[in-house]
Amino acid sequence: MSAQARRVQLEPAYLLHHYAWRDSSRILELVTRSHGRVSLFARAARRGGSSLPAVLQPFGELLVSWTARGEAGQLTGAERVRAPAVRAGDRLMSAFYANELLIRLLPRYDPHPGLFDAYSVLLQGLHDPAAHASRALRLFEKRLLDELGWGLNLEVDATSGRPVEPARSYRYRVDGGAEALDGVAEGTLVFCGASLLSLAREDLADERSLADARRLLRAALEQCLDGRPLRTREVLVAMRAHGGGVQGG
Repeated sequence: MSAQARRVQLEPAYLLHHYAWRDSSRILELVTRSHGRVSLFARAARRGGSSLPAVLQPFGELLVSWTARGEAGQLTGAERVRAPAVRAGDRLMSAFYANELLIRLLPRYDPHPGLFDAYSVLLQGLHDPAAHASRALRLFEKRLLDELGWGLNLEVDATSGRPVEPARSYRYRVDGGAEALDGVAEGTLVFCGASLLSLAREDLADERSLADARRLLRAALEQCLDGRPLRTREVLVAMRAHGGGVQGG
């Protein structure tokens, strides 16, 4: 950014996270359609009488305006386009998990309109009771990897160059791709070709391909995170230990 102040008006955005700053203000982490992830200071956002606390809620679509001279900008306005609509329980935790992935993996001021749209689709899927929440989350994870340049090679055998065959078994190396196996094989990252092709097509219409996609995408994301644990995943584990039955992450 230049030293001259930049003004951004009515930019589509979602709030990913916020925390207190000084007596009555907040620091906001937002994902925006044209500017990527941005950090903004929201002055007096916690002061009585301010309308901002009601507007600045996670999972609601916003239009935000700000000025910036350096890496962090100053919020000048925020309007709600659509109220937060993610349902409670496992779907809510899945949404927080997606927010943490964006904060951890998306560099600031690196615009990815396609990823912004994928996040919007995820929130719609987590809100719709008829939608399969786990499928919506897996597709978001795949599109996140694709957008950030870490996409998976799912349709071609990395060793032979031949198309992946639905009936064959493959060992998947996150840093290399699928490698055909002869006979029966077991392992954390061994999959049937049908599951790899289902993920490539963004189908995931059966439970096996959905479970396989979860294992593969988790391994890929863990490599991108360099082994750093996700706080939302730790919460999910704790909830499952106490009988929460949560299916996210």
